Amino acid sequence: MADFAAAECAIRQLQARYTDAVWRKDYDAFGDCLTVDCEWRIGGVIMRGRAEIVEHIRLVLPQFRRMLMSFSAPILEVGQGMATGRTYVTEQSAFVDGRAFAAIGIYYERFVDEGDRWRYAWRLFQTKYAGPPDLSGEFYDNSNFGAPPQMPAPDTQTIDYTHTHTNLGDAKA
Repeated sequence: MADFAAAECAIRQLQARYTDAVWRKDYDAFGDCLTVDCEWRIGGVIMRGRAEIVEHIRLVLPQFRRMLMSFSAPILEVGQGMATGRTYVTEQSAFVDGRAFAAIGIYYERFVDEGDRWRYAWRLFQTKYAGPPDLSGEFYDNSNFGAPPQMPAPDTQTIDYTHTHTNLGDAKA
């Protein structure tokens, strides 16, 4: 049980560092949350490797004045320096034009203990809600992978519901 408690604490610290990096738009700190060969599947985009993921987030975050991620307690399976997890996430954001935006979703993740800290090795985000903060927007159905510890296959596709990752508009200019 001590190994589980230590891993859970380290993974919660990882999630806190991730939240802080996103809020402050600190791309180096964001990248430090990922393994070098991390894979991230979000919003219809599949990115492989820390460098590609950080470059992508450099295009996404400038669309927002601020973005606050809030992670629930992760549901974890831990063993031998690795863990799988499922975490419910809410996001409160303000676009640069002042529009408010909220999202609710689930991260399915694989974590690795790299000695100095735990990092994300693989992530799939499923959007469950996207729209106004009053929850008057759309709710989405996604694949149900069963009760924990069930996980999606590593090649599970990601669906673009919000267009914040695929429709970068002027951010690519």
